[in-house]
Amino acid sequence: MSNFVPAPIAQLPWKTILLLFVLATFGFVVLYSAAGGSMTPWAGLHMVRFTIFVAMAIVLSRFKESFWKAMAFPIYIAVVLMLLGVELIGAVGGGSQRWLNLGVIRLQPSELMKVAIILAVARFYDLLPPSQIRTWGAIWPLLALLAVPAALILLQPDLGTTITVVAGALTIAFLAGLPLRLFIGGAAAIAILAPLAYFFALEDYQQRRVNTFLNPENDPLGAGYHISQSKIAIGSGGLFGKGFLNGTQSHLDYLPEGHTDFVFATMAEEWGLMGG
Repeated sequence: MSNFVPAPIAQLPWKTILLLFVLATFGFVVLYSAAGGSMTPWAGLHMVRFTIFVAMAIVLSRFKESFWKAMAFPIYIAVVLMLLGVELIGAVGGGSQRWLNLGVIRLQPSELMKVAIILAVARFYDLLPPSQIRTWGAIWPLLALLAVPAALILLQPDLGTTITVVAGALTIAFLAGLPLRLFIGGAAAIAILAPLAYFFALEDYQQRRVNTFLNPENDPLGAGYHISQSKIAIGSGGLFGKGFLNGTQSHLDYLPEGHTDFVFATMAEEWGLMGG
């Protein structure tokens, strides 16, 4: 094969790429079913997007590590500026202000921050002398890098993405060698402050989500309706599912957003526990 395939192509991680295509194809099948057996509006677009972004990932993988080190902080700053742009001129949808309307597409900068924060934090610890990893100088820049994007994303409001961004940064900090006691202490502090956050920091809809998560049966026809229906869908799938295109909860519109928020329930009803 080496005589016919150029070395840069032969050296790509084809096993990983193949596994990704298998997963994406399964996603395509689920979305095809969620649309009632139609390529539109989700399944076909899903595969087009996946193919484009895999190609982009392959191209980006050809850039040297030194390039990403040099670009880590500029990318972070650019995404922070986009988040500021969302606050000033962002598009509103579903009661949230999370997007920049670029005409061709609506860009959600908070999604880009999931990658940007990892690059920035990794670059910071790459620059930090190993002797300082257990000092205050290894902590306050991390907090500074996190504070601005986390605050801007919370304002949108988007608690879920904020948690994801923070988790990504803390994972890099842990891998960089920050003492374990800091993470244990932080987790203990969060547990202590959680009740205060519930009453004084969360919006009403966020409080309702917590209450519904803890006890959806309290309001099965109101706030707990969606999660109750998703549990019915997952449970009715049993061990091997009802079969492809045979889901009832999703096809009869008992599941809201069956192609995104409740896509696992859509899949589990037809493919069962083994599919899950």
